[in-house]
Amino acid sequence: MFLTRDIMVTPAISVTKEQTVKEALHLLDEHGISGLPVVDPNNRVIGIISDTDIIRYSQQNKIVPHTRSSFRVSPFSEVDELASVRSGFEMLHRTLIEEVMTKKVYTVTEDTPTTDVAKLMDRRNINRVPVVDGEGILIGIITRADMIHYMANLEK
Repeated sequence: MFLTRDIMVTPAISVTKEQTVKEALHLLDEHGISGLPVVDPNNRVIGIISDTDIIRYSQQNKIVPHTRSSFRVSPFSEVDELASVRSGFEMLHRTLIEEVMTKKVYTVTEDTPTTDVAKLMDRRNINRVPVVDGEGILIGIITRADMIHYMANLEK
């Protein structure tokens, strides 16, 4: 039986609720990942922020308006439309992670069987699960991509 410790990535890249969405976006881009655990000052997991959370927040709050130009500048783009898009992105960048993050977080320990992690991801339709110790302190993360990578590289 394979355990979470066999697959998890450590250390997990994380953010705090006081950081901005811009900081989270930079980390997501820099590391080629789609989500981050949110931790308190003691490194206890208190949330998750993902690219989906950021897009959903933007749409629900109409922060970044839909444009006819699909964010492409052309001779036909309206100046007001482009200014509105820029203003929306600037507002989104200043937004605190606390306003965007998912607060209900499912976690596992390093001794959790990977089959249980897979079932959790499937049942809850989530793509990443923080791995915590007995006190809820972040020690790693396991994603669907990590599980696929591990399975693809198992020797028969």
